[in-house]
Amino acid sequence: MGIVKEFKEFAMRGNVIDLAVGVVIGAAFGKIVTSLVNDIIMPPIGYLTGGIDFKNLKVLIKQGDPTKKIADVSINYGNFINTVIEFLIIAFCIFIVVKAINSLQKPEPEPAPAADPEPTKEEVLLTQIRDLLAKGNK
Repeated sequence: MGIVKEFKEFAMRGNVIDLAVGVVIGAAFGKIVTSLVNDIIMPPIGYLTGGIDFKNLKVLIKQGDPTKKIADVSINYGNFINTVIEFLIIAFCIFIVVKAINSLQKPEPEPAPAADPEPTKEEVLLTQIRDLLAKGNK
């Protein structure tokens, strides 16, 4: 029963719940960005590059045989280009969100400079002795 209790305490911590919410929102955000890249950004880029669809860009290593259900062996660098663009967009969006959140947080007030502590009795006495010695040497 101890492990079940420990797991329950672990799973109900605020950090774990926050992480779970972040993962779910991140997955949904990833779908939005994927749609943004595939449906909005890549078509104009494809148009500007002469109608090239990046998804279909690949280097064919070995031709497959459809009759034997053998797929082509290829390096799909077009998908890689799409993924890099998606990553850059996600990174930029996260940067903007974090920047916005940071600007909404109130800056912590800087602590007032501490006043000089009162000198101890010994320091006062030593200061008086120093001043008397300085007067006597004139």
